[in-house]
Amino acid sequence: MQNDEVLKIRNVAALLKVGEKTIYTMAQSGELPAFKVRGQWRFSRKDIDMWIEQQKHATKNVSE
Repeated sequence: MQNDEVLKIRNVAALLKVGEKTIYTMAQSGELPAFKVRGQWRFSRKDIDMWIEQQKHATKNVSE
């Protein structure tokens, strides 16, 4: 996969192993980095990868 790839909600849901509704809610609230194209949510693969890394570190710090 290319790192500059643009993903749809279903791609991000599959990647994170959660429901599409969860991704939609996270995008709406600004919890997940996203942007809209003609009213439809899109996600930069690079942004999602960076977000995943941040979550790993945040989770690690909480559990210590």
